[in-house]
Amino acid sequence: MSEGIKTAEEKAAEARRGPRTQRGPGMGMAMPTEKSQDFVPSAKRLLRLLEPQRVQLTAVLALALGAVSLSALGPRILGGATDIIFAGAIGAKLDDDVTQAQVVEGLRARGENQLADLISGIKNLVPGQGIDFAALGRVLVFVMMLYVVASLLQWAQGWILTGAVNRTIYKLRSDVEDKLGRLPLPYFDNQPRGELLSRVTNDIDNLAQGLQQTLSQLLTSLLTVVAMIAMMLWISPLLAVLALVTIPVTMVVTAIIGKRAQKHFVQQWKSTGQLNAIIEESFTGHSLVKVFGRQHENEQVFAEKNQELHDAGFGAQFISGIIMPTMMFIGNLNYVVIAVVGGLQVANGSMTLGSVQAFIQYSRQFTQPLTQVASMSNLMQSAVASAERVFELLDAEEQEPDHADAQVLDDPHGRVAFESVSFSYSKNEPLIEDLSLSVDPGQTVAIVGPTGAGKTTLVNLIMRFYELDSGRITLDGVDITDLTRNALRSEIGMVLQDTWLFAGTIRENIAYGRPSASDEEVMAAARATFVDRFVHSLPDGYETVLDAEASNISAGEKQLVTIARAFLADPALLILDEATSSVDTRTELLVQQAMAALRTDRTSFVIAHRLSTIRDADVILVMEHGAIVEQGDHAELLARGGVYANLYAAQFSGAAIEAEDAGSNGGSNGGAQSDLVPAGAPSLPEAADDAGPPASGPPAP
Repeated sequence: MSEGIKTAEEKAAEARRGPRTQRGPGMGMAMPTEKSQDFVPSAKRLLRLLEPQRVQLTAVLALALGAVSLSALGPRILGGATDIIFAGAIGAKLDDDVTQAQVVEGLRARGENQLADLISGIKNLVPGQGIDFAALGRVLVFVMMLYVVASLLQWAQGWILTGAVNRTIYKLRSDVEDKLGRLPLPYFDNQPRGELLSRVTNDIDNLAQGLQQTLSQLLTSLLTVVAMIAMMLWISPLLAVLALVTIPVTMVVTAIIGKRAQKHFVQQWKSTGQLNAIIEESFTGHSLVKVFGRQHENEQVFAEKNQELHDAGFGAQFISGIIMPTMMFIGNLNYVVIAVVGGLQVANGSMTLGSVQAFIQYSRQFTQPLTQVASMSNLMQSAVASAERVFELLDAEEQEPDHADAQVLDDPHGRVAFESVSFSYSKNEPLIEDLSLSVDPGQTVAIVGPTGAGKTTLVNLIMRFYELDSGRITLDGVDITDLTRNALRSEIGMVLQDTWLFAGTIRENIAYGRPSASDEEVMAAARATFVDRFVHSLPDGYETVLDAEASNISAGEKQLVTIARAFLADPALLILDEATSSVDTRTELLVQQAMAALRTDRTSFVIAHRLSTIRDADVILVMEHGAIVEQGDHAELLARGGVYANLYAAQFSGAAIEAEDAGSNGGSNGGAQSDLVPAGAPSLPEAADDAGPPASGPPAP
């Protein structure tokens, strides 16, 4: 719809939401515009979440250090076992009447210097003696004990770390839940529900999985690299230098690939949130989508977003997946170099065969954690991308906190006053300007006007869902900003046109208005609002369990339950926003009678489009463009012949035309139609809404 023909309601809604990006056909999907943070700052902030677990993490570090140290000693000791086997195999082939030195000297005398160097480098060589299986057994048993202890330490490390990570995620979820409670209503106006749910659920779950899988392995891998470097330097500095060449190569390759993958991971989780928003909106408005035949458009929008998620996920996984085979290739090249140079050193006697074997094991164990760290980069990138989205939620601007000396009204009477109030959803488009109004305790104030006039905004300001631009609102002479929000809202009962019921029994849904209420009080509220009438027709009565959408009762019955909930709350102020719009004509009359009893000695604000529902109001406010243009009771406003009278006449003249058409088409039924309700009777406007009034026009006041 072009800007020039937008309705007032659309403009007001757009002002509440703020700027939105281009929408797909048939869908109300907003595209997030947040920019991702850098990887390093986000990763540091993520690690700071673990600070409360310092003791546990210190224990994890100590256990990991012990496990890695013991595991690092294994290859060195096994190298000694190899030397025992090699020395026994060579010694068995030599005469037992000579020493190792004599054998070497004889070989040099014959010009076999290379073989002499090899024999001279063999430790514990005894000519004529075979393999010392007793010594070999002791070495193998010792190594086995080292590995058993190392495994126990690793198990303890994993157990403690799992607890620390889960406690951290538990606190993060609690922080997010608390944050949602401190966010102002405009934040939720600007956020698609599916996108917000994705941050609170999917992103936190992905973050938990990333921390759980990477922290332990990352810590162990880094300690293993340090331990392997130390052992390699101990065995052969030359070979160690050759092995360490892979570190800068690995870092450069990982950084290059990781930088390219990061943006894809950010887009992947952003697209996940967008897709969730589309699915949530599609299923929430499933009936409307079917009614207006927009399935094809919805499928197109879903397909586009699904393709974006596919492309982002494929790019993220493919690019990050290149890291591991690249690291393996670098490790294999390093292995070849070490094997060749090590073999030459064994041949010239500068190293034993066991030392070379141990070094090769260390070099493989050295490149393995580097490869693991590189392969974990996709998990880390994904976890940090999710962390960024959660941090954006945690960093969102909060509503202004209650004052430290905020008051609580002990005995509120319900006197409400607007004093020069100005408010706008967008600073460039004023909605309410310099509005002043005084409502006495016990008065019923009806608010009428065209769509987008500011009726609902007015009661939202009383609830302090939004902060004023200027002026103030008082309750019993106290500025509502000087009251705690909980104290203010606990004195207000609100029934909206859109019902909200949770999964639970009907009794529990009514008791939600006042959890401390007794069963007798719950039943009394149900009887006063005629919930009791339909509940007895249900198999389980008040214990009937409503599903998440309360689809097992009708729309009118849902509304009655919400009204009963407000009755039970026993508030000082009552706000009814089209509260009877979902009930039938007969039920509406009954509910109006119950509401009249409820409004006794209570200040009530009633928003209504059907003017029949507000005839008995003490004061009727007529609003246009955020201003009160008329004020008075029903008879006074009709007598003035102003805006209210025009609204009243327009509402019933339109219905009268329909009645005339029905009468001309229905023959004798037309006369019956005009006599449905006597003029001036309370139910006449309802009949006008549903069946059409007499053709003579609006009824008498």
